[in-house]
Amino acid sequence: MVISAHGPGTRWLAALAPHQMLDVVGPLGRPFPLPKDPVHALLVGGGYGSAPLFMLADALRQRGCRVDMALGAASAERLFGALEARRVTNALSIATDDGSLGVQGRVTDAARSILERSNIDVIYACGPMPMLAALSTLGAEFDVMVQCAVEESMACGIGICMTCVLPVRGSDGVVRMSRSCVDGPIFAGDRVLWESIGTVPEETLGAPKASGH
Repeated sequence: MVISAHGPGTRWLAALAPHQMLDVVGPLGRPFPLPKDPVHALLVGGGYGSAPLFMLADALRQRGCRVDMALGAASAERLFGALEARRVTNALSIATDDGSLGVQGRVTDAARSILERSNIDVIYACGPMPMLAALSTLGAEFDVMVQCAVEESMACGIGICMTCVLPVRGSDGVVRMSRSCVDGPIFAGDRVLWESIGTVPEETLGAPKASGH
């Protein structure tokens, strides 16, 4: 578990002593899809979003994949797992907004640089929603599939409360409000209507139709 102590719940978790017991429900949702054949994968993590990428990198390398990683954060203090990333990847790029570690800039800038010089087959990403949206646009530009672990608030985690829904276009072309916790949290970046998150687009299945005047 990687915890950033912001609210009462995360502060309570962070204050627990080693060996204290917790009841945990998991794993929940759908995992990153793994390729059947060896590919050249780029893993992109923003802030603490890098946490799930290390086990993914191990799984990919066990399948004979080359794994490059780009990590980014506002500052070196907000970056997670840089040392671990060097262990599990073939190549690592780091970007920080303030330039305190790696190159100065956004992790999407580092991702673009990698895409320009390498034949990347798939991007796996976890981090803030604006980062995921930007990477999805980048993937479309370079014709590379982007698998995104979306960052939505999940109240129940088991698909009942509907607080974590976002508009996703299915393979049939129909837009549905998909639950991040059970339908995701992994979605193909080109299927998510990033600009409409937080709303119910009119074209969504079951959405109320705007009345004419």
